[in-house]
Amino acid sequence: MKLLIGIDDTDNKESRGTGYNSRQLAAAIESNNLGKVTGITRHQLFVHPDIPYTSQNSSACLEVDSDEVDELTVFCKYFMQNIGAPGSDVGLCIAKRNSISKEIVSWGINAKSIVLKLNDAITLAKSNNIYLVGLTGTKDGMIGSLAAVGLRLGGNDGRFIWLNSSKNLRDIEHGIEKVEDLIKTTGVNIVKSINNEVVNENDKVFLNDWARPILENGNSVLLVEKVLNNNGYEWKCAAKEFVKRTSN
Repeated sequence: MKLLIGIDDTDNKESRGTGYNSRQLAAAIESNNLGKVTGITRHQLFVHPDIPYTSQNSSACLEVDSDEVDELTVFCKYFMQNIGAPGSDVGLCIAKRNSISKEIVSWGINAKSIVLKLNDAITLAKSNNIYLVGLTGTKDGMIGSLAAVGLRLGGNDGRFIWLNSSKNLRDIEHGIEKVEDLIKTTGVNIVKSINNEVVNENDKVFLNDWARPILENGNSVLLVEKVLNNNGYEWKCAAKEFVKRTSN
């Protein structure tokens, strides 16, 4: 069974961020044989004076294959309760992917441009039979964790901060890889140029220090740009700021 697990507001100004904590949760789920995490996406939410946040107001969503829903839910609750930094307002949302309604997707979209209310998140989750809980502090992280699930299901927001694959993109940064091999080994579904050009599978890509596939039409898409001087490769990963603009 495919599940989406959203987390938000797990950190403080001195601790590691929610992205790091999401990867820690993924590792713990797999090491405890509670499921297989296929990917983690980061989702940028609304930055506004009325919304408390640590640094960037982003949430994260894990996609997990698991048949141990009840046990996994208890485990995630316990894990996030303990990993939450002092002063954090941890929110945790767990939903079966095939039962998430368009209302939840709309909630995620609205969370990018509107100040949303905690009571509305609770009501929406309850009416859609979705597990949503606040674990520390004000519990305001429930708003963002529900939004993360909606945005991940929507399939056109955010970027991947981890993919389950035989070769981790972060481990081969500053390396050169053939497009065909990237698709076979890194969890990337599509490699395309910033101008939507088709990239030949035999072309080579230089992976700079910020290779982050975006989530587009439900796929992990690595954006690349053409290089003028061929130093053993035809493409390089798109600039960090371009990827951020595209995925935020």
